[in-house]
Amino acid sequence: MKQKWQGFCRFVSGLHPVRFVALGYVSYVLFGWLLLSLPISHGAGAVSPLDALFTSTSAVSTTGLTTVSTGRDFNGFGQLLILLLIQIGGLGYMTFGSFVVLSRSDSLSRRRQQIGKVVFSMPEEFRIDKFIRSVIVFTIAIEAAGAAALFFVFRQAGVDSPLWSSIFHSISAFCTAGFGLYDDGFEKLRGNVAANAILGILSYIGAIGFIVLVDGWRRIIGKTPRLTLTSRVILVTTAWVSLAATALFYVGEPTIQSLPPYERVTAAAFQVMTSITTVGFNTIPIGALSQASLFLIIMLMVIGASPAGTGGGLKTTTFSALFAVIRSALLGREKVTFWGKEVPEERMRVAIASIGFYAAALILGCYLLALAETLPFENLLFEAASALGTVGLSTGITAQLTPLGKLILIALMFIGRFGPLAFGIALFLPSGAKDDRSKEDLAI
Repeated sequence: MKQKWQGFCRFVSGLHPVRFVALGYVSYVLFGWLLLSLPISHGAGAVSPLDALFTSTSAVSTTGLTTVSTGRDFNGFGQLLILLLIQIGGLGYMTFGSFVVLSRSDSLSRRRQQIGKVVFSMPEEFRIDKFIRSVIVFTIAIEAAGAAALFFVFRQAGVDSPLWSSIFHSISAFCTAGFGLYDDGFEKLRGNVAANAILGILSYIGAIGFIVLVDGWRRIIGKTPRLTLTSRVILVTTAWVSLAATALFYVGEPTIQSLPPYERVTAAAFQVMTSITTVGFNTIPIGALSQASLFLIIMLMVIGASPAGTGGGLKTTTFSALFAVIRSALLGREKVTFWGKEVPEERMRVAIASIGFYAAALILGCYLLALAETLPFENLLFEAASALGTVGLSTGITAQLTPLGKLILIALMFIGRFGPLAFGIALFLPSGAKDDRSKEDLAI
């Protein structure tokens, strides 16, 4: 037995960082599945093994899609376990272990540094050891501040169990998980500007990513003269997409036209925020939205959050890179640039490959769902985009899916949390041999 364990440890330690991270996420999903399946997590018979697996995957991937009610079907222990899985999935499970190592020494092993860079998709100018320390500090401070602010708002609004609710939703918002304790989301708080603002700020901070947070802090304390190119691209892209989409939703969505002006603006801004950050909260029924608004939300879910953040989707930098490539092609330029800075060719290859992989996964997921289900295709498309983007928004069909349909969404949620990142990182791996193949042009 000891020899088998030693052999397993050697196997795991010899894995490439990409595979190591994937194995870690699978392990946490299975761990969560086991505990969520037990009666200590819910009432007897309230949650089936498949629904427990779905919930565990949704929590670790920080998606938020659910086939059962988090607030009604899971007890306090089950909800606490879901929150733990969300925190692990949102920050990356290696972050906590690395922080413990750093608290006892001044540096990480080479392997931990490699794994950390896989988890956070970090640019070269950031040091992983200092970065991880900052991630933990920022997370504790932001989630605590968010919980404190939500507590006063929830208590004033008459929300049940305001303390637990504020803690749960603060972590869920910052990790862009979208899990909530209320079956109707935050529809009752649609007109509560304070609640909308706090949840929105937490979600945006989590979505823009730790690269921007660390970079911004270094800029504030004077350690760097300006923000890095990555941070500037993230902030500008997020701002422009959010503003443009809010205007379109405000003008084009019929269900909010009868609301008071301030509530209409709040509802439009919140729904766009929840889509682009991939947090997945809602203040209006998603199933009642027009097809135009559903299509707009699908596009936002595909674009997604930012690298080294807690959100999913293609990432704002990938979306920006696509436009930069198109612009360079139209202008006849060989190099791709942002604000006069040339972007390395290998980064552009990763962006294009990620887009291709993402599109292929979404198309295949939609096709398989269409084979497995008899529900309207537009609802299945929305569900697939939400799962792959780790968003958690739904038109209300998740619980109606067949067991096969649920398994398809489980696969999409896992791919959304890990797949595009792994595919991009794989392109950086050295081939180990000189490439002597001849070149020949290809018409595009």
